[in-house]
Amino acid sequence: MNKYMFLHVGFENPTPEMMEKWKAWFEIIADRQIEQGGFSNGREIRANGARDLPRDKEAITGYNIIEAGSMDEAEKLALGNPFVTSIRIYEIR
Repeated sequence: MNKYMFLHVGFENPTPEMMEKWKAWFEIIADRQIEQGGFSNGREIRANGARDLPRDKEAITGYNIIEAGSMDEAEKLALGNPFVTSIRIYEIR
């Protein structure tokens, strides 16, 4: 099995209904999940300086590391995610 990172993109204040959808999705991936976490404050560093990152539709707000046999299998696991803007999948080397 390979390891994949799901990056959750987008933030909005969650409703109770949204929290139930997240809980259901976490149960679906529980046997494949290695690690999970969320992000709060962020900062972007560039050659010309730094800036605080807003918690908006473009913010990366959390991650899951899962095991799957392929990128396609990881994508199928991600499809049930109640993402705000999108979910990005990266294979971990």
